[in-house]
Amino acid sequence: MSESKQPSVVMPGGNVVQPRAVLWCITIVAVGLSLFQLYSAGIQPLGLFYQRSIHLALIMMLAFLMFPVFGGGRPRGIVGWGLDAVFFTGALITGGYLVLYLDEIINRAGFWSQTDIMVACIATVTVLEASRRAVGLSMTMIGLIAILYAMAGPRGDLAWLGEWLPGILGHRGYSFDRIAGQLYLGQEGIFGLPLGVAATYIFIFVLFGAFLESTGAGKFFIDMAYAATGRQRGGPAKAAVLASAGMGSISGSAIANVVTTGAFTIPLMKRLGYKPKQAGGIEAAASTGGQIMPPLMGAGAFLIAEYTNTPYLEIVKISILPAIMYFATVYLFVHIIALKQGMQGMARSELPQMRQVMKDGWHFLLPLGVLVWLLAMSMSPSRVGFYAVVTMVAVAVLRYVLWFFFVAPRQGETVTAHSIKEMAAAGFKKLVEGLELGARNAVAVSMACAVAGIIVGIVGLTGLGLKFSSMMMAFSGGNIVLALIMVLLASLVLGMGLPVTASYIVLIVLVGPALTTEFGIPLLVAHLVVFWYSQDSNVTPPIALAGFAGAAIAGSKPMETSFQSWKFAKGLYLIPLFMVFNPEIIVGGPVPLVIWNAVIALLALCAFAAALEGYLFTRMGWLSRVAIAVAIVGVFYPNLMAEVAGVVVMSAAIIANWLASRRESAVAA
Repeated sequence: MSESKQPSVVMPGGNVVQPRAVLWCITIVAVGLSLFQLYSAGIQPLGLFYQRSIHLALIMMLAFLMFPVFGGGRPRGIVGWGLDAVFFTGALITGGYLVLYLDEIINRAGFWSQTDIMVACIATVTVLEASRRAVGLSMTMIGLIAILYAMAGPRGDLAWLGEWLPGILGHRGYSFDRIAGQLYLGQEGIFGLPLGVAATYIFIFVLFGAFLESTGAGKFFIDMAYAATGRQRGGPAKAAVLASAGMGSISGSAIANVVTTGAFTIPLMKRLGYKPKQAGGIEAAASTGGQIMPPLMGAGAFLIAEYTNTPYLEIVKISILPAIMYFATVYLFVHIIALKQGMQGMARSELPQMRQVMKDGWHFLLPLGVLVWLLAMSMSPSRVGFYAVVTMVAVAVLRYVLWFFFVAPRQGETVTAHSIKEMAAAGFKKLVEGLELGARNAVAVSMACAVAGIIVGIVGLTGLGLKFSSMMMAFSGGNIVLALIMVLLASLVLGMGLPVTASYIVLIVLVGPALTTEFGIPLLVAHLVVFWYSQDSNVTPPIALAGFAGAAIAGSKPMETSFQSWKFAKGLYLIPLFMVFNPEIIVGGPVPLVIWNAVIALLALCAFAAALEGYLFTRMGWLSRVAIAVAIVGVFYPNLMAEVAGVVVMSAAIIANWLASRRESAVAA
């Protein structure tokens, strides 16, 4: 039967039409990958190269099955199948060669055979092609440019290209054999730290999120947010903020969070009175905040922990306060708009009841409780993820059993062997769906980390990181604010083509040394600043990916929605500045000082939201808005007198606005 006549269906989460035979292969590889990850996380940990090479091979096999070489709009055809078969074989060779010959490769470290180099070349090309399909052309192009840069120089295979490099970027140059060996056969290339984190911590928690999603946890969190805030002014928008905070950390993607929670929240926001562009912007800003919300932070917590050699639990703890600041700012924006436009909450009859929500979904809280408890016991994050997944499956099975044998008989339903068989089949199907969904969700992240490993390896080989730091010092003139603006702009440009995780890895390798060594920013603060700024492409025009997703659901213009998301997400730009100038909230210090800094930061962010919107208790005059803007600068400046002056001015402006609203109410009465 020709491919065009084979039955086909649309892949979940995409528009790639696949033949059923391919879908079966995808399911088999995806389930096999997830089972392998569970085995290595909780039963038998594997060595570095064994774990990463098998993981990468299975991920690339999945990528080549999921994403046809010429795109999903047409059948593969003979040529397409041929190319896919070649790259599929390349994926097998990439992982299999290291697994079979690892001891021999280690014994001849630095003196590679021609077979080693040939396999290294195959692996590099295969990784770049898999990245092109799963992540996009931009990521692949950056990896190719990095390789070409390494070959440019007097001793490189592309010596002539070195003549075009500016003096500060010049280097000795390397042969392709040397580069291939560096990227495939060492610990600082493809199989470096980024892929290591993806193959252990990130995957297992993506799998946990997939099981939560497949079992209905998303609806549970959304219903809980609505039950808590729905009757307040602007209730649906506030529910969007809370639901995005909960779901965003699980989903690992701002865009996925927008389409998941936004499908529920955006229509309700519009119905309540929010303009379509506001509804889409609020959802985009809230969903982006999910990427900085512990415990997962869109996989960022694991990367920061590895790069800074800091316990994962410590990263989670220090990230809680900044995340609260961010969501408090978005929440206040939502509240101010609701007041400004005279909105009311939703009727009780339109909202889920908290008691019923908890009764139907209480079991979703148990795996999260196990996760937090085991993390507090300082267990390895990968082992914690394993037990969280096992607990999720066990709770789901237990709930099914309790319903069949206790609830169903009370409701007059007869439990038969046939119904038990159907229940078991449905449960098995859910299990397979969760395993497959977790593997498919991890493809883009793992491939981005693999290519990021190529970039990191080239940066280490050529010394580009130190050169980039020197350039930062030269362009900023030693001014830390200008340096941070450069980081912000660089993250925006990188974010146009790279996922957040890859953008963070590339940026921290390039600018991290300058921020810590030249400007004296504490290591943890520098990493958090870069990670936060790596999120800005989700909400910053002209390329605001989360904003575009929100616009699609809201039916608004993409650019207008993006500007709204940019406004609501202002904490994404201000809070990192506060971290830099007041590092005590991250690295610790005297308790009174930490509390003081936390209070004034929240006050400054709330006052900024009011000044930007021109409304708090009532409309705010231009003089008060200007005074607040100046006071915020004083609060951010690391000087006690300046901070106190800023707090006094902001407090005076807020009190004056409150008194004005009281006078207006008295006159109206």
